[in-house]
Amino acid sequence: MTFLIWMAFLLLVSSLVALDLGVFHRRAHVVRIREALGWTAVWVTVALMFNVGVYFLYENGLMGAGKEHPAGAGKAAAIEFFTGYLVEESLSVDNIFVIAVIFAYFRIPIALQHRVLFWGILGAVVLRVTMILLGTALIARFEWIMYVFGVMLLYSAYKMLSLGDEPIDPEKNILTRITRRFIPVTTRIESERFFVRDERGALSATPLFLALLVVESSDVMFAVDSIPAVFAVTQDPFIVFTSNVFAIMGLRSLYFAVAGMMNLFHYLKTSLVVLLAFIGVKMLLTHHVEIPNPVSLAIIATILAIGVGASLIVRNPRADPDADGDPPRADRTEEAEAPVQTTT
Repeated sequence: MTFLIWMAFLLLVSSLVALDLGVFHRRAHVVRIREALGWTAVWVTVALMFNVGVYFLYENGLMGAGKEHPAGAGKAAAIEFFTGYLVEESLSVDNIFVIAVIFAYFRIPIALQHRVLFWGILGAVVLRVTMILLGTALIARFEWIMYVFGVMLLYSAYKMLSLGDEPIDPEKNILTRITRRFIPVTTRIESERFFVRDERGALSATPLFLALLVVESSDVMFAVDSIPAVFAVTQDPFIVFTSNVFAIMGLRSLYFAVAGMMNLFHYLKTSLVVLLAFIGVKMLLTHHVEIPNPVSLAIIATILAIGVGASLIVRNPRADPDADGDPPRADRTEEAEAPVQTTT
C-alpha cells in the first residue's frame, strides 16, 4: 500500500469533516431523530460508496492497492471492509450507551452534545490510527499475538455479560480526577466553550471539557475491543483503519438516532457479547481452522439480526423512550449562559 493512497484517504476524511462542521453543523442546535436518521443514512451511504472504491482499487491494483494479494483481490477486499465496518458499527452501539450516561451525568444540553462528539471523534481517529499501526506491527512480528487478541475479546465478552447494566461513574475516571486536581472547574456550562476566564483572568475548565475527556477515555476502552475484532477479519492496515474511521464518523448521528431508544433494544447487548465471543474464538483458531470472511459476515449479521429481532418481539418492561426519540435530556440548558463559578 503506497503513501499516496493513505494521503488520499486522509484528504477525503478531512474534506468530509470540514464540510460537516463548517457547512452543515456550524451552529449548535438540538439534533432531532429525523435529522439524525437522515445523517446516519448519509454516512452509511458514503461508507458503502467507499467500499465500491475499495473493490476497484484492489481489483485493478490502483495506487499500489492489492499488490500483496492474488488476482481477484477486489471482491475479497470489499468483503473485508464491509465485515470490519459492520463489526465496528455494531460495537459502537454499546459506546453510545456510555456516551449517553456521560452526557446525562455532566448535564450537557442536547444542543451542545454534537460539539463534544465532534472533537471526541477527531481524537478517536488519531488514537485508532496509532493503535492500528501498532497492532499491525505486532502481528507482523509475533504471530502468537493473534491468540492474545482472541483472549482479550473473550474476556471483554465475559466482562460485558457479567457487568450487565452496572452504572458508570464518570467521577471515577482518572482524567476527571487529574483535571479537577490541577485546574479549577466551573459548576455551570458556559455556552460552547471548553475553557473560560473569570473576572480575575484565571482559566477554568467547564463541564463540557470534562465530558469530552471522559468520552475520549471511554473510546480507548472500546478501541481495545473493536480494533482486535477487525484484525480477526483482515490484517490489512488500510482496510482496518478505513472501516474504523467510517464507523466512528457516523457515530455522532447514530448516537442522536438511537440513544433515546436504547431501552427498546435490550437484547442487543447480549448479541454483542455473542459477537465478541465468536470473533475471539475465530482469532484463537486462526492458525488451525480458517473461517472464510463471507461465512463470518453471514454469522455476524445473523447474530445482530437475532438481537434486534428479539428486542422488537419481546418488549422491555423498562422501556420508556422520549416521545421525540431524543437522547437523554440535560435539564440545565438554561444555565448555559450563567456566570462562572469554580471549584477546586
